[in-house]
Amino acid sequence: MSVRFPIAMIVLSLITLTVMIFSVGAGAVYIPPQRVFQILTGSITGGVEYIIVMNLRLPRVLLAAFIGGGLAVAGTAFQGMFRNPLADPFVVGASGGAALGATLAIAFGLSININGFSAVPITAFFGSIAAVFLVYLIAESGSNTSTISLLLAGTALSTILSSAVSLIMLLSDRTLHETYTWLLGGLSGRSWRELKSTAPFIMTGSLALWIMSRPLDALASGEKTAISLGLPVKKTRALIVLMASLTTAAAVAAGGIIGFVGLVAPHIARLFFGSSHRKLIPASMLTGAILLILADIISRTIVAPMELPAGIITSIIGGIFFLYLLKAKGGELRG
Repeated sequence: MSVRFPIAMIVLSLITLTVMIFSVGAGAVYIPPQRVFQILTGSITGGVEYIIVMNLRLPRVLLAAFIGGGLAVAGTAFQGMFRNPLADPFVVGASGGAALGATLAIAFGLSININGFSAVPITAFFGSIAAVFLVYLIAESGSNTSTISLLLAGTALSTILSSAVSLIMLLSDRTLHETYTWLLGGLSGRSWRELKSTAPFIMTGSLALWIMSRPLDALASGEKTAISLGLPVKKTRALIVLMASLTTAAAVAAGGIIGFVGLVAPHIARLFFGSSHRKLIPASMLTGAILLILADIISRTIVAPMELPAGIITSIIGGIFFLYLLKAKGGELRG
């Protein structure tokens, strides 16, 4: 089903803003939406509620929106490029590669600083790129690349990377808690600093993928179709992988392993916006933002005042959705 794009995007944007305002007020200290709105518009400029909203919750909610949106855009790009409905940054191995890179930085106390960016996002970025390219090379090593070979390659590499991360954690017990908390995925304690260092990467990668909407449409139609249209397939795929990995690495470095948002959001958006990537990418970005913000609300309130990692919530919901896709699209995957 496809609806009028401008109207649908306005509605989806309003839903996103509503969820964000509600999320800013949710938590151990509940702040009504009208009070949140007054604080955000400058009607209230002092007091405990103002500090909670502006210093603690607003940057966290904005970061959740960027991370969820970035993972959704990367998932959309991977699904289109690989023509695989089960592809997302986690399944394809990008998140696992980023996790290994970030874990190495934490465990060995790397102090790299490039243009204000610390070792964690830098090593996460290169780990993400290396993992996805390796998965792609493995999947292409046979005479015929299929969706099932890509899925198996990604699953196998993710398992290896996960084992490597576990080994590093055991050998570096001094940073065990920090690494384990980061790997669970969550937004606790995140501030304006993380938002400022993450948003530019996600915005750059997402914008680049949106600009490549037409090449993604061509690749989603098949390699022969893309070649017949004069598309340089290998260069285009490399650029898509680079931008999707950039977006994923930034998201994982800031929030840890938050799985399945990149799988679920594109499928939900596709139901209402169709398969054209020009429409699907921005719709998926807003949908992913909504999903992660809602997951963060649940993580903060379900056992308040204790807080659960948002990655646990997304994994439970996403895992169920993943099993549904396996059943619903079993015929496609066997092909």
